[in-house]
Amino acid sequence: MTAAGTGPAGRVGGLAKAERAADPEQVGQLARTALAWVDAHREDFALGDDALARDGRVNSSWKPLGELARVCGSIRANTAPTDPLHTRAGDLLEFAWAQTGHGELFLRLQRLEPFATYPLEVYAAFAAAGLRHPGYETDVARVARTRGWRLTEQDPTRHLGVLSAERSTGMSRPGRAEPALRRTWLGGLPEPWTFERDAGYALTHVVFHLTDWGRAPDGVPPDLAAYLAHWLPPWLDTCLEAGMWDLSCELLAVAASLPRPPESAVPNDSWTRLAAAQSASGAIPEEGPGDPAQAARDDATDPGQDFYRCYHSTLMAAFAATLTIGQGAPA
Repeated sequence: MTAAGTGPAGRVGGLAKAERAADPEQVGQLARTALAWVDAHREDFALGDDALARDGRVNSSWKPLGELARVCGSIRANTAPTDPLHTRAGDLLEFAWAQTGHGELFLRLQRLEPFATYPLEVYAAFAAAGLRHPGYETDVARVARTRGWRLTEQDPTRHLGVLSAERSTGMSRPGRAEPALRRTWLGGLPEPWTFERDAGYALTHVVFHLTDWGRAPDGVPPDLAAYLAHWLPPWLDTCLEAGMWDLSCELLAVAASLPRPPESAVPNDSWTRLAAAQSASGAIPEEGPGDPAQAARDDATDPGQDFYRCYHSTLMAAFAATLTIGQGAPA
């Protein structure tokens, strides 16, 4: 998949300039129903008996739980205490924290896999929300001082994420973030027509790391913000057209994370198209034609299949919608 290029007359980069802002009511309703679906499936995020197994399936245990914590922490930080989204996100965050034994499992996991970075990356989601385990932080800081930790080979976007996770727990590597950023796809300001799926997910996570998941929009350097303001609209339009709902949600979150996002940051029908892919239960599939009726049938006949097909995109929809609404919680 590549970005849209030239288009019909009157369109720039294959996308007309947006003529109106997103409808707050439509976006808010999408956020509420998406988070309601997540809440209804909270037990599917629970850690199983294999959470500490050396051959455990991290991508189906710790990863979903960490994503739940990350999104709910951000939603709580970006909504007022009186908002039902704030209350529900806070409750889900506490549920996720309880699954980790209030941080105790991170300490045990670190001792089992001392040079694995994923425990810290998941823990950072909780730390950013104010949930801490001093014992784990002491242990991981000791390991992070070793050459073995600092020389772990990672792709640039993952490396930037680990640096961000270290900062969340009070560690830092001065001077490392900027070189890591400039080695990422987005940091190199590539030719826009080289955009495709993997590049899309890489660039969204670079922005999430830079902005602490929507909490600090000034974290995006000016040159990257200008580049994204120009090219994000056609990329997003392409993803929506292809039914790539998960990546579309992440790009919508990026648009809402930029400093002073321009009116043309997203196609004016983005949220309408996304809402059409959402089932009555609130679920949004990662990809596909977006058939709400089929999603409802999947949920009724095979909840497990529906969960793994929908959980990430539905979380991202709630995250992007909350940032788009722009309800800032009082400091």
